[in-house]
Amino acid sequence: NEPSSAETPHDGRGGNRLIRGIARRLTHGLPLPLLIVLAAAAWLLTAQPSGFPILEYHMVKDDAKPDEVRYAVPPEEFAAQLDYLAQEGYTTITPQDYARARKGKQELPEKPVILSFDDGYEDNWRVVLPMLEERGMKAVFYVVTNDIGQPGYMTWDNLFDLERSGMEIGSHTANHIPLTTLTTGQRDELRLSKLLLEWRGMKTIYSFSYPNGAYDDTVVAMLAEENYLTAVTGEAGLNTFETNPYRLHRVNIPAPHLGLTEFRLRLLKADLAARAAVRVAELPEGLRAPIEKLCSAVRGH
Repeated sequence: NEPSSAETPHDGRGGNRLIRGIARRLTHGLPLPLLIVLAAAAWLLTAQPSGFPILEYHMVKDDAKPDEVRYAVPPEEFAAQLDYLAQEGYTTITPQDYARARKGKQELPEKPVILSFDDGYEDNWRVVLPMLEERGMKAVFYVVTNDIGQPGYMTWDNLFDLERSGMEIGSHTANHIPLTTLTTGQRDELRLSKLLLEWRGMKTIYSFSYPNGAYDDTVVAMLAEENYLTAVTGEAGLNTFETNPYRLHRVNIPAPHLGLTEFRLRLLKADLAARAAVRVAELPEGLRAPIEKLCSAVRGH
């Protein structure tokens, strides 16, 4: 007998029956905990996130000391990561590009990405800058002002060289102290670092990176009052014009152990965090707060 039109896969109801039948066969006999995990994974993965990633680097060097190894990406690995981003269609932008685009003053590329470097290590100028220039890329470098010119850190001449090459310079405070641990002096850390950079002749400083990713509502309010336009956290995710510009998501890129596979997984982490944020926003208000707290703790690792 020919199947009736109500039973054909091309009919919506028939198609749904077919999918449910396949799902029953695939999950038949599976223990309940595994079914719950599979259902949660499906719920998460079917979310539709949008936005662009910000990547967090520190050092790019081969000769890292034992206490630097986890932060130091070897130059050949960094080159492969840059080339991978280019092959995948990414175009580098800076936080100032993002801030201007939020105000309708410029357009962002179709697939943007921000490369960011914390602390102001000397290899950022010696190693990173030539590699970026070779590929026509740009980045933001967040410097600790009281470390400028110290052994292992960039000099003022290095910073001016970066700026002339189209890179953005941002503040990482004056002394790299987690701001939430200070009972006084938070504003000085924000203000003095910005003022010193500008007083020495750098372009106006609009971008900020929280030391150790530590911030709270008080610090966020201070940044706005001190005329910063953006700030990056250590919490993974993607960024859109709807993202709080003082709570921009960023995924850490440590020294890789699995080559480009690990780099792809880091990008995937940002994507999954964004998917989770979409789903959490759909939860009832009573469930949302504790789940958001858990997600925030996970994104920070």
